[in-house]
Amino acid sequence: MILTPGATIGVLGGGQLGRMLATAAAELGFTVHIFCPDADPPAAAVAAATTIAAWEDEAALAAFAAAVDVVTYEFENVPVAAVRPLGDKVRPGPLALEVAQDRLAEKAFLAECGLPVAPHRDVASPGDIAAALEALGGHAILKTRRMGYDGKGQVRLTPGADVAAAFTAIGEVPAIVEALVPFQAETSTVLARGADGGIAAYAAPANEHAEGILRRSTVPGPLAAGLEAEAQRLTADVAAALGYVGVMAIEWFVTGETARPLIANEMAPRVHNTGHWTQDAALTSQFENHIRAIAGWPLGATTRTADATMVNLIGHDADDWRAHLDMEGAKLHLYGKRDTRPGRKMGHVNVVRRGVDFRLGG
Repeated sequence: MILTPGATIGVLGGGQLGRMLATAAAELGFTVHIFCPDADPPAAAVAAATTIAAWEDEAALAAFAAAVDVVTYEFENVPVAAVRPLGDKVRPGPLALEVAQDRLAEKAFLAECGLPVAPHRDVASPGDIAAALEALGGHAILKTRRMGYDGKGQVRLTPGADVAAAFTAIGEVPAIVEALVPFQAETSTVLARGADGGIAAYAAPANEHAEGILRRSTVPGPLAAGLEAEAQRLTADVAAALGYVGVMAIEWFVTGETARPLIANEMAPRVHNTGHWTQDAALTSQFENHIRAIAGWPLGATTRTADATMVNLIGHDADDWRAHLDMEGAKLHLYGKRDTRPGRKMGHVNVVRRGVDFRLGG
């Protein structure tokens, strides 16, 4: 399937990633139709059509599928049951969602593909958590198996932790306990895989998190050339095993150890926050390459054109948007969200220049 300009691309999900995918698609001559259950989604402001309906609304999904030529998704928690009926139109396919939606299945899949992962245990009760914590050395993180993101659904555990309270805090749902990984840096591989199996990877940035949320990504990043190539190879192996079409990401801990220099943290079957710098400092952005891939087009060059730092504007950070307009090398990207809340991603700034050191809040 190779789409021609004028074709309609369907996007499941209406958040900022859908908004940026829709913008990239429009620049290539495509029409975009958004499907999501949320009223007033950010992506609707830039899409040609929007369907607001529940994921369980089979009639609405069928009408949506009939109106588009290909379907993609902008976040990994789209119910698989909503995707499967859409058939071969979906790129990437539902297998990527199935793997990414369950942390236990995800770690097993990554390990099967040859990626090192952190020691972990499947848990379903306070007793399980206590046993896992002891087995993993007393320092670990309790994570829900499903629906956690941006630090949600996670509790850090230390020796003597109140495991019953921790289990209550995550909603008493199936979970994993994952050993803390000592690391020197965090990075990620953002990679596009075309419908023909072709691969194009972006430079791996240095990623900095606070309270479980990405604050900034900087390129060039922490990996030497050989290790970066290995990260790209391993990510490509995952994409091939999934039969993946589109952009995906693997997040890594950089350990500094000879035996296991990289530990895979998690995968994302979509365009990724750590790839936002590509909008202003790569020949082809991650969003354009995702559209190219699902349209059956050749992938664009991922060459980095400048040093850059992407800084997320979280919550009321975005209130000071005017300060970024005159900043040297800064490109402001706001998501059009109406409701500002603590911890909510409202936009980002790409600062493009050499030797940049840009921090919000010191």
